[in-house]
Amino acid sequence: MLVVDAGPSALTKAILTARHRLEVYMRPRDLSAHGAYIPGEGIEEVARELDMEPDALLALGSNENPLGPSPKAVEAIQAGAEAVAEYPKSSHTDLTRTLAEQWGVTPAQIWLSPGADGAIDYLSRAALEPGDRVLLPEPGFAYYGMSTRYHHGETDTYPVSRERDFAMPVEAVLEAYDGHRIVHLTTPHNPTGAIYTRDEIREIAAETNDETLVVVDEAYGEYNRHPSARDLVEERSDIAVLRTFSKAYGLAGLRLGYAIVPEAWADAYARINTPFAVNELACRAGLAALEDDAHLEASIESARWGRQRMHEAINAPTWESHGNFVLAHVGDATAIAEALKHEGVIVRDCTSFGLPECIRVSCGTREGTEQAIDAINEVLETA
Repeated sequence: MLVVDAGPSALTKAILTARHRLEVYMRPRDLSAHGAYIPGEGIEEVARELDMEPDALLALGSNENPLGPSPKAVEAIQAGAEAVAEYPKSSHTDLTRTLAEQWGVTPAQIWLSPGADGAIDYLSRAALEPGDRVLLPEPGFAYYGMSTRYHHGETDTYPVSRERDFAMPVEAVLEAYDGHRIVHLTTPHNPTGAIYTRDEIREIAAETNDETLVVVDEAYGEYNRHPSARDLVEERSDIAVLRTFSKAYGLAGLRLGYAIVPEAWADAYARINTPFAVNELACRAGLAALEDDAHLEASIESARWGRQRMHEAINAPTWESHGNFVLAHVGDATAIAEALKHEGVIVRDCTSFGLPECIRVSCGTREGTEQAIDAINEVLETA
């Protein structure tokens, strides 16, 4: 019998065509404008990279609290482990109410979020229409721009430059301002440690349009000796303040932050919040951390000592910092950061911030800070 190969059947052709269409069309939207967030390297990944023991490394690249979390927060996490089968309802309410009492606002003005970056997203959702423009610092926290673009907004920048010795004059913001829907201010600023005073924030808000929201990021606010901008939220309906438990409270791994918003914005939270976005253990740990004043004060004093010590002792130009880190001008930041890893010290190469000649060094314990200073000076001497 003669067998003739008739080729693929009509059904096979249809399946192949459908598969091709899926390959062509089942893609995410164009994300080419979205640069990936580059975090500081962690101990485990560097230990694997260099085949070192994790205990031999000092992590000073991510502005974490070297004292760790409050023992009370650890106890709360352990005690609450069996509650993770339930959604975080009462704990979320309790933490919201406690923060509202602490800041003297209504509970509806506290927007709990998964990290301060979650609060940035919430404000973007609440404020931005497609094509709205947002003004942000350059260099600065990359997520301001990322969140803007995720919500179909567009970004412009104002400079925080070495030419101005990393000062942040009001004029730099207002010169770049052109009716933007959101203006992001970071105080203390990351990675420079510079600040805006409350009067300067008030001036920026007064000189921008009524429909412009000024978002004041105080992620490092506990380390700053100047008062919070929280009072301005009561004065005006166009200022929101961001806070986090990641830094001074030592809860970075739990991703817990919040926004303090004007009363006029309060009812928007329920409409834009991801359901149960802040988890049960984070809420419990946050409540416990707020009760441990001694741990918070020790964390703040440790950072203030560390930043002053590094400012005085690192053999490279540094800038006064109001955060828990110091920015140092070292020449080739990538090479210096790589050399420091081999000396057991992880710092932040600020090339991703647009500062390829600078490293950012987080404050460690007293022992860790001294170790970092010695390693940095040794590497700089042989570079």
